Amino acid sequence: MNSAAATAGLALDQVLGEPRVSWHAVARYGSLMQRIEHRLYADCRANGFGFTMTGVGIAITVGLSIRRLVGPTAATIAATTLCAAGKMLDDEAIRIARLLHDGDLHSARQQARSLVGRTTEHLDEREISRAVIESVAENCVDAVTASLFWATVGGAPAVLAHRAINTLDAMVGHRDDRYERFGWCSARTDDVVNYLPARLTALAVGIVRPGRAPEIRRVVRRDARQHPSPNGGIVEAAFAAALGVRLGGINRYGDNLEDRGALGDGPSPTPADIAAAVRLRRHATAACALLLLAIERGVQLASRRRRR
Repeated sequence: MNSAAATAGLALDQVLGEPRVSWHAVARYGSLMQRIEHRLYADCRANGFGFTMTGVGIAITVGLSIRRLVGPTAATIAATTLCAAGKMLDDEAIRIARLLHDGDLHSARQQARSLVGRTTEHLDEREISRAVIESVAENCVDAVTASLFWATVGGAPAVLAHRAINTLDAMVGHRDDRYERFGWCSARTDDVVNYLPARLTALAVGIVRPGRAPEIRRVVRRDARQHPSPNGGIVEAAFAAALGVRLGGINRYGDNLEDRGALGDGPSPTPADIAAAVRLRRHATAACALLLLAIERGVQLASRRRRR
């Protein structure tokens, strides 16, 4: 049962956290793909497609090899532990919240760079809080529930393929002069593989915060489309409504400004809302695990009935 093995992998990540970057398999994979990019790069979608398929093929091959060596269950547990980053996400968010609570705005701005891509030098306390909560929400999918989903669906090969796609999107999925065409395939593939996990996560947010479920549904339907990401908007809007805050707005990335619209109707978040977002992330992840276990069990029962 992949759902049980995937959940065990998430639990191990929550205990063990991330290994050192120097020997983290995902970091080494990124270094390998940088070398491949140097060989394959051209300002066209065809080369970007080849780059993406090469990276995904490597990940699937590794997953199949691990499965043959240790068996499907152990492979799924190990691969999910490797791909998930829930503990790191929570720890970084709480660290920034503590810095803000202590009034160390300068250090909080510096630390926020570990979670967010936007420029942080001039952010105030509320804007840093917003940035961190948005990162917790979006990475709840990218780094946690999507790993759980794909590990359940396809075991080690699938969860490693998802992590590969997510890594390639982070590397080349930028709308700038160099990567707008070359990174198009990686960015769109990342949108596809996170489509169902994002919506499953939004559903889970409503389940674990039942008192705000109508508001979550309303805000997601109204506001999610304003976000540039078809998946990020869904989960950030769900978190905004569940926490009773307003996310979104204008972000600065170097010299570029990006308006992500307003998500939710509450006030701007405060440092106290960061801890609430981390709790929500954990609760929603647990709900996703139970939902996937129930779906898997239902599929198994239906399959047995058909055989009789």
